[in-house]
Amino acid sequence: MKPEDVQIPEEALSERFLAATGPGGQNVNKVATACQLRADLFKLGLTPEAYERLKVIAGSRMTSSGELIITARNYRTQEANREDARRRLAEMIAEAHLVRAKRRPTKPSRAARARRVDQKKQRSDVKRGRGKVDY
Repeated sequence: MKPEDVQIPEEALSERFLAATGPGGQNVNKVATACQLRADLFKLGLTPEAYERLKVIAGSRMTSSGELIITARNYRTQEANREDARRRLAEMIAEAHLVRAKRRPTKPSRAARARRVDQKKQRSDVKRGRGKVDY
């Protein structure tokens, strides 16, 4: 699933605008441009597996009440930060929908193990030949 394919219901989201931090002079002090996006994960309609994967991806951005908090403050305008926060949420949801293939453990064949032992013996002989010479 691609981030642009993710449909996020508007009722699952709430936004707040905060004063941004960092450089920017008086503009930072006067204008609340940083966007804090809160997404209620229960209203997103995720499958239980996708929900569990999203919890892992979100990490500390997830609250105990099931909300995902994304703070966007990279841009100087509210609209750009709003779009950035929504894009990041869509990317996280798209990543949570990806099902990773299970790893099947394998073991080397008998011939591969024999080759490895032979190589180790050869290397051992080379290193033994580097020692001090007794006359």
